[in-house]
Amino acid sequence: MTELDNRIDRFMALMAPVGKTLPLEEIVEKLLDMGFFTAPASTCYHGNWEGGLFQHSDNVTTALLNLTEQMGLRWQRPESPYIVGMFHDLCKCDQYEHEEIGRTMMDEPVFSEGWNYRKDMLLKGHGEKSVMLAATLTDLTYEEVLCIKYHMGAFVSKEE
Repeated sequence: MTELDNRIDRFMALMAPVGKTLPLEEIVEKLLDMGFFTAPASTCYHGNWEGGLFQHSDNVTTALLNLTEQMGLRWQRPESPYIVGMFHDLCKCDQYEHEEIGRTMMDEPVFSEGWNYRKDMLLKGHGEKSVMLAATLTDLTYEEVLCIKYHMGAFVSKEE
């Protein structure tokens, strides 16, 4: 079994409680196309490795489920902590790439070990882009939209 298979299995296990209301198999296919299971979460901070975005999202989902239970949080729907936790950073699916640093004798590219921020993306932003991408996976409540959009808290501009 590959690391990718392990991540998909972990996703299915963690999201199983909402599998009756969310089409998990369809969502996995869309997430695979987006690069969600292989993308890093950053270039040099948390999750700066292949699969780091999924691992970070898994950690956030688990923490949000624990907070929901421990603090008795009441959501508009039971799926919300799963959706917010797992999909809050979808903007990062295509945000990073390996830099080409040379060519082999066979003229095949050699890429850097680290990750670089892509500057040529059509959709920019963090919260807004994550909301747009999450909305392609499932319908979102207003509460979920706001949680995903503003999950960066103090790291968004003060105008917001």
